[in-house]
Amino acid sequence: MTRILGIETSCDETAASVVADGREVLSNVIYTQIPTHTLYGGVVPEIASREHVLKINQVIKKALTDAELTWEDIDAIAVTYGPGLVGPLLIGVSTAKALAYAKNIPLVGVNHIEGHISANYLSDKELTPPYMCLVASGGHSHIVRVDDYDRFTIIGRTHDDAAGEAFDKVARAIGLGYPGGPKVDKLAREGNPQAIEFPRASVGDSPYDFSFSGIKSSVLNYLNGAEMKGLEINKADVAASFQQAVIDVLADHTIKAALDFGLKTVSLAGGVAANSLLRDTMKERAEAAGLSFRCPELIYCTDNGAMIASAGYYEFMAGRRADLYLNAVPNLKIGER
Repeated sequence: MTRILGIETSCDETAASVVADGREVLSNVIYTQIPTHTLYGGVVPEIASREHVLKINQVIKKALTDAELTWEDIDAIAVTYGPGLVGPLLIGVSTAKALAYAKNIPLVGVNHIEGHISANYLSDKELTPPYMCLVASGGHSHIVRVDDYDRFTIIGRTHDDAAGEAFDKVARAIGLGYPGGPKVDKLAREGNPQAIEFPRASVGDSPYDFSFSGIKSSVLNYLNGAEMKGLEINKADVAASFQQAVIDVLADHTIKAALDFGLKTVSLAGGVAANSLLRDTMKERAEAAGLSFRCPELIYCTDNGAMIASAGYYEFMAGRRADLYLNAVPNLKIGER
């Protein structure tokens, strides 16, 4: 049994986890800063960095305690080194390097987005590549062909806003605050998704790519127009109609990509994968197309150390090691090493 300690600090969660053989979660500790950043309407990088400094040692210690392990039981330390906010990333990377050096344990650098994809292995012990994965979060919207546990091909991507970013901006526009995604999802359940016709954007000759700036602008124009005319705005209908438009595009493009590339399974990853309508829609449309659908448990959709430990396991088994020159790479791309 190979036990990996995963450390995640790419944004506003301080997280650590111990995972055995890439799939069995022995502990999963997450300290979230959401209450702190809610005061500012979004993540403040400097504050996030200071919170990581205060909490990271406690979180790692608890991860080992919960797993009932000591440092002698850990085979490698995996840490997110990008993409993300540079300050928070540096806290995690510096801590992981110090521990690897002090405890003489191998160090593995993990791509945060590849970690999100690997979250699927924590919830589904039978899932194996190849398959098509929709990665949707606050900073990323990609359709990724997972060729192997450590090999990825980007099939589609956003040309502007990420899906999660669009959710956050629309949430602010209708007065829901931060974090926007879960609040839009909750409010949308009370609304009519057919009440307002928002655009489903396509990108020229790129059938798998996304563009969400247009729908965001359409929502803002609708709100401004209603306000100028003195019309009452049904926020639940706005949330439901916006959410349906975004999810229609995400689901349809992903299903098309899987069919066009001859894959039998589609999956979800990233924070937006926690959206209830996206999960239901993807399952329904995948099964209608004769495809198998997989998605992580909700706890593994948002940032966590377990997904980093899982991805780190497959990097470790592939023989990859990081040295003490490992640095934060805020704009790291999928598949880059």
